[in-house]
Amino acid sequence: MKVVVVTRDNTDYARTVTDYLRDFKMQTGRDLTTLDPDSLEGADLCRTYDIVQYPTIIALSDDGVMQNLWAGLPLPTMSEVSYYVQTI
Repeated sequence: MKVVVVTRDNTDYARTVTDYLRDFKMQTGRDLTTLDPDSLEGADLCRTYDIVQYPTIIALSDDGVMQNLWAGLPLPTMSEVSYYVQTI
């Protein structure tokens, strides 16, 4: 299982995402992968899963099947996301 946060730096929501990632690490002991939608890998992910709103958190199975997607603000609760991280 893989959980990815698609976000851009230097935006009005960047601080919210940074705080969320920090708090998630403190509560679960795990880091979430972040991708910039303007990077090559980020653009491919956004095209594949039709992600057009940021920030987006996407949970993917090992074979790339989308398990859940949270787009925009507010961000999901830590427990919602940690369910997918715990199965890693």
